[in-house]
Amino acid sequence: MQQSILEIRHLRTLIALRDTGSLVRAAQLLNLTQSALSHQIKLLEDRYGAQLFERKSVPPQFSTTGLRLLQLADTALPLIEEAERDVARLALGRSGQLRIVVECHTCFDWLMPAMDAFRQRWPEIELDIVSGFHPDPIALVMQNRAEVAIVSEQDPGETVDYHALFRFEIVALLANEHPLVAKAYLTARHFADQTLITYPVPDEMLDIVRQVLGPAGVEPVHRRTTELTVAMLQLVASGRGVATLPLWAVQNYLDRGYVTARRVGSKGLTGRLYMACTQGTSAQPWLADFVRITRESCFKSLPGIELL
Repeated sequence: MQQSILEIRHLRTLIALRDTGSLVRAAQLLNLTQSALSHQIKLLEDRYGAQLFERKSVPPQFSTTGLRLLQLADTALPLIEEAERDVARLALGRSGQLRIVVECHTCFDWLMPAMDAFRQRWPEIELDIVSGFHPDPIALVMQNRAEVAIVSEQDPGETVDYHALFRFEIVALLANEHPLVAKAYLTARHFADQTLITYPVPDEMLDIVRQVLGPAGVEPVHRRTTELTVAMLQLVASGRGVATLPLWAVQNYLDRGYVTARRVGSKGLTGRLYMACTQGTSAQPWLADFVRITRESCFKSLPGIELL
């Protein structure tokens, strides 16, 4: 019998292809070029003399051969990952804690599912979210009051490690009958005579101010704040002002026609998110797993995001 050419990466490729529904998204999830991913698949198809899936179908329809390999992947990968976690536990001890401080209000929409998945894999790691708003979340990490901070910018002056998560588009939200709906996109000057509705955070933590309004020297005539995303959308829908939020956070409201979205700038406004932690925390094996789980969970569930 010939020696098997199957590797763990091949199994992960098949799982990613099934879970994302396309070669392009599978390549993004695995941080590969589409050419490299296609080469892996062709290698397997040449080895087994059969196609693994129908190329023209979206999502891919796996052949009998492809389904059998997927069955192997579903069985083998969890066992391999469990063994690796057990080895890490033996080397580093069985307890620990992961306290998370969050900079953005909308993070909870995707953070909770990632935490639930992590808890199943690492039940001995005590998970917690540091409550309250913190204008300097990195400071809590440096003061050992949190292990991880979710932040929107990398500060080269901070002595922490940054683990890239994803980037996303931030859109302007308008009442359906708002005059600015007629615009293809909004620029800084369009906000000048509007009431800008934001979360109650410093301006340097708001992408619309930091990236668009500040550089253009624009200050909206009125400002209004609210802690709740749904309250913000209600204010927008009733014509009380305009807001900017991540597209993935409001897609359901847009699909229902509750409010209208417009791009900010001709190329759109992009936000980014990172996990920041000390080098000591980065060295923990469960931290790398938490980053991976979070990236994969968000990529599969949040519309329109791209992995960093």
